[in-house]
Amino acid sequence: MRSVSDHQSVVAALFGDPVTATVPVSTALGGVTATEILAPTGLPGFDNSAMDGYAVRADEISSATAQSPVRLPVAEDIPAGRTDHLTLTPGTAHRIMTGAPMPDGADAVVPVELTDGGTDEVTIRTSVLSGKHIRRAGSDIEAGQPAISAGTRLGAPQLGLLAALGLTEVAVARRLRVVVLSTGSELVTPGQPLSHGQIYESNGPMLTAAATEAGAEATHLHYVTDDVAAFRARLDEISGWADVIITSGGVSAGAFEVVKDALTDSDDVEFVKVAMQPGMPQGCGRYPGPDGRRVPIITLPGNPVSSLVSFEVFIRPPLRAAMGLPDDRHTLTAQLSSDVRSPAGKRQFLRGVLRHTDDGQVVDPIGPPASHHLRYLAQANALIDIPEDVDAVTAGAQVEVIEL
Repeated sequence: MRSVSDHQSVVAALFGDPVTATVPVSTALGGVTATEILAPTGLPGFDNSAMDGYAVRADEISSATAQSPVRLPVAEDIPAGRTDHLTLTPGTAHRIMTGAPMPDGADAVVPVELTDGGTDEVTIRTSVLSGKHIRRAGSDIEAGQPAISAGTRLGAPQLGLLAALGLTEVAVARRLRVVVLSTGSELVTPGQPLSHGQIYESNGPMLTAAATEAGAEATHLHYVTDDVAAFRARLDEISGWADVIITSGGVSAGAFEVVKDALTDSDDVEFVKVAMQPGMPQGCGRYPGPDGRRVPIITLPGNPVSSLVSFEVFIRPPLRAAMGLPDDRHTLTAQLSSDVRSPAGKRQFLRGVLRHTDDGQVVDPIGPPASHHLRYLAQANALIDIPEDVDAVTAGAQVEVIEL
C-alpha cells in the first residue's frame, strides 16, 4: 500500500502555482494579493480637522484661559465635504467639522468642548499648540509608499484601505473552481422520501462546504447513478470549466464501482490503497476532457468520514497553496485522555475533542473508528494522528493532533 505522505505528494503535484486574476475590490474578500500594492495617493489627501471645533491661528489664542477667554468672530463654517479653498483671516476663526479641510493660515483646531460653541462669535477658554488636532496630508500613508504587501489575505481592514486609496480592482491569486460530484444509485436528495435501501446524499454538501471553507469557489453538482456512460458524460461536461474535480464513492474493490470502472483503463488516473484508516481506497490523476484540457481529479471514498478525512489530509493543503493561501490546519501535541488501539501498518486519524486545561492540551477520542459514524465527526474539533507503526497508545501519552 502507498503511504499517506507519498499519496499527499502525488495529489499535491496535481496543483499548480497560483494564477493571478484582477478582480473588483468589492468581491476580493478572502483573496491573496498577487503583487505589492503601492498607494496611488496619500492618506489623508489634504490637511483636515481631527475634531469638531474651530480652526484658528494658535498664537492668537495663546493667552486664553477659563478666567480670561479669547473671543473671535466666526467667519466661515466648514463642514466635511466642502470643496472650495478657504483662507483664515487673522483675528477670526472658522467653525470646522471632523474630516473637513483646514483653511490656509490656520495651524490648530480648538475642540468645541473647550469653547462656548458660538456660531457668530466663539469664546475660547484654553490655548492649543500649533499643529494640534490636525491630520496632516500623507500622515497615514504617502503616495508611492507600499500599502499592502504581496501575499496578504484580504480582510475587511485591507479592503477598507484599498477603497480609501480609490482603487476599484486588485490583482489576487485566483480562487479555484472546484466541482464536487457524488456517485451512487442509492443516493437521494435531502427532503425527498426514501425507499428501502436508499440514503440521503451527504458527501456532496459536506465536501462542497469543505472546499468553500478552504477558500475555493466550490460547486456541488447533482450525483450520478452507477452508470459508466452517465458518469463519463458528466465528467466531460465538468471538465470544460472546472479547475479541480472531486468525486466521492465508487472507488472500492466491489462491483458497481462506477468511478473506478469508468477511469481504470485510463493512463491519466490511478487507483491505489493508502495505508490509512479511514480512507484506504483513493484515486487521483487528470481527466482528459473532450476539449483537450486535463483537469485534476481526486476520487475519494464514499463513506462520509473517510471522504472528509481524506479531503483534510490530501486536498485541503495543496488546494489552499494553489490559491496563495497558507495551510491553516495547525498540528500540535496533546495528552491522550484514554487508551486507543490502531490497526498495524496503517496511519489512523481518530476523531477527537481537543481541550485546553491548566495543565496543557488534552484530547478525548470520541466514537468508534468506523468510517460511517458521521455524528462523531460532527462533534470533533481535531483529528488524532496515530503513526502507522503504532498499534496502541495508552492514556497520558502525548500524541499529535490536527486542529480542525
